Amino acid sequence: MRALLCKKYGPIDSLEFDEIEAAAPGPGQVSIRVHACGVNFPDTITIKGLDQYKPQLPFSPGGEYAGTIEAIGEGVTGFSLGDRVLSGSVWGGFREVAVTSAHNTFRIPEAMDFTTASVFICAYGTAIHCLKDRAQLRAGETVAILGASGGVGSALIQVAKILGARVIACASTKEKLATCAQLGADELVNYSEVDLKVKLKELTGGKGVDVMCDPVGGKFSEIALRSTAWKGRFMVLGFTSGAIAQMPLNLPLLKGCSIIGVFWSTFTRREPEQNRRNIEELLGYFETHDLRPYISKTYTFKEAKQALKDVAERRASGKISVLLVD
Repeated sequence: MRALLCKKYGPIDSLEFDEIEAAAPGPGQVSIRVHACGVNFPDTITIKGLDQYKPQLPFSPGGEYAGTIEAIGEGVTGFSLGDRVLSGSVWGGFREVAVTSAHNTFRIPEAMDFTTASVFICAYGTAIHCLKDRAQLRAGETVAILGASGGVGSALIQVAKILGARVIACASTKEKLATCAQLGADELVNYSEVDLKVKLKELTGGKGVDVMCDPVGGKFSEIALRSTAWKGRFMVLGFTSGAIAQMPLNLPLLKGCSIIGVFWSTFTRREPEQNRRNIEELLGYFETHDLRPYISKTYTFKEAKQALKDVAERRASGKISVLLVD
C-alpha cells in the first residue's frame, strides 16, 4: 500500500511517500481502508517530534480519518467487513490502510460522506470535551472563542450554540469572521481592528465572558483572561500561534476565575468511555441539529504535504481533508 511516512523527525518536506506492507489488526483493533484523512495542527507538531506522544519511526501522520472496515482483530465485536466508519488516533491516517483501536472507531450515519467523516472526530471531540466536560457550560452563558474560524474554533461555535450558549467569535480578518457568522456566531470581534478587552466588556454589559476558549495562545491570551467574568473559565486548548503566554496568577485570584486545560488526545486515553459517549452524542447532533463541519478545501493524496504546510502556516480556515480515494 502507499503511505506518507515520517522516517525522521523534522520539517514537513522531510516526509516521504513509500510503498509498504499493510499490517494486520491485533486484538481490539480494526483495519480501515482510508478514503479521506483530516489534517490538524497537532499533526504538524508530531512530525517535528515536539508532541507529548512520540510514535516509533517510521510512522504516518494523520490523527483522524474515515473509510471502510477491511479486517477485524481478535475480540472485536459490533463491526462487520465493509462498514463505513470514522476513527481517531494521534497518527496513522496518511496511508491507504490504517490499523486503529476499535474502541475509538464509530459507524457513520448513512447521510455522512467520507470527507465530512474524516474531519469530524478531532475538532468536535475537542469542542464537546472543552465545553461540556471541562467548562461545565450552562445554557444562557456567554462563550468567546479566539481563532474562531479555525478547525477547533469553528467546531466550538457550533457545539456551543447547540448547548444553548451565546457565542462571540473573535478572529483577525473580515473574511474569517464572515465564516464564523455562517456557522452561527451571535457576535463578531475583529481583534486586529478593535481593542479585544474593551469590545468584550461592551458586548457583555461590563460583566465579562463566562467561558473563554483559547486555541491560539500568544499575545491575546492575557487580554482574554482579563476579559473573563467573575467565576469565569479560561480554557487552554493549544498554541497555534506558536507562542505560549506567561499568565499573571493574580488574575485568577482577583477574578475568582479558573484556568482550565483541555487536552483531548490524553482525555481519550484516560477516559475512553466518556469520550465514546461524547462522540456518539456528536454523531446524534449530525442528524438532529444539522451539525456539519466547515470544510474549506480538499487535497489529493499527492498534495498531502501541502495540506500539512497550509495548516502549519495558518493558511487554512475551518477544516481541510486529504482524499486518498477519488
